[in-house]
Amino acid sequence: MPQLNLAGLKIGHANHPQFQTGCTVILCPPGTVASVDVRGPAPGSRESALLAVDKPIDYLHAIVLTGGSAFGLATADGVMNYLADNDIGHETPVRKIPLVAAAVVYDLLLSQGVTPDAGMGYAACQVAGATDVAQGSVGAGRGVTVGKWNGFETMMKSGFGLASLQEGDLVVGAAAVVNAIGDVLKADGTILAGARLQNGRWCAEDDPLRRFPFAVRPNPVTNTTLVVVYTNASLNKILAYRLAQRAHDGLAIAIRPVHTSHDGDTTYALATGSVEANFDLVANAAVEVVAEAIRNAVRYAQAVDSR
Repeated sequence: MPQLNLAGLKIGHANHPQFQTGCTVILCPPGTVASVDVRGPAPGSRESALLAVDKPIDYLHAIVLTGGSAFGLATADGVMNYLADNDIGHETPVRKIPLVAAAVVYDLLLSQGVTPDAGMGYAACQVAGATDVAQGSVGAGRGVTVGKWNGFETMMKSGFGLASLQEGDLVVGAAAVVNAIGDVLKADGTILAGARLQNGRWCAEDDPLRRFPFAVRPNPVTNTTLVVVYTNASLNKILAYRLAQRAHDGLAIAIRPVHTSHDGDTTYALATGSVEANFDLVANAAVEVVAEAIRNAVRYAQAVDSR
């Protein structure tokens, strides 16, 4: 597994001991500027409005990516409790309020309806670290799949992926939970994972437009790719928002089709702010690492029921 640089962030996973679900927590160093770009028609999220560019607070303490659909938002309560226990939060006259954003994926098919809770959010914080972060079927990536455009029978297992690159002192990286309706593509445009027949043939070979056959038309709220792109560059909130926008280009490169009416795609941007860098360099690098993180999510995934 390649060496990763998390630019001062810490990442921790919690997995359900019996079922295919979990959550992933990203803990931010003080002063981390944050924003989000939500393009999915049915996202499940928390504090997205806070991250809009017209809101005065420009930082976060943590992001939670979680399974369990909207039920999984309960994990953010555990993250808030952990941060409060460690005296981390936004100053108010009475007590500090931790600022925790969260986004969900629908993994109820493989989790058999079991969902992560606040205890799992707290546990993920306790094990968060800056090195040796697991990838594949862990945390929020434990119960996710790709290639559902042709129906559940031909989908494949996916997971959680990371990628980073360094240009001088500048670090740009990405974390991705890939629960896409589309196929995941290699850098050369061929299919890495997705809708596949029992004989190993990719369904897109017979249907390159991926037409969503009427008989297996997918549910529009059960697919989402979540991405957190991060950098140690110094960015204001407007530039962080633009970075979150550019992160979607990485989705478009690595997933086909993407941004459909059946996906809840959401990208966050985090800037820890220790290095001065040209924004376009940061954004161009972000597109590359987002695409690679998506590919790593399926490369490291472990199959369930031969998927």
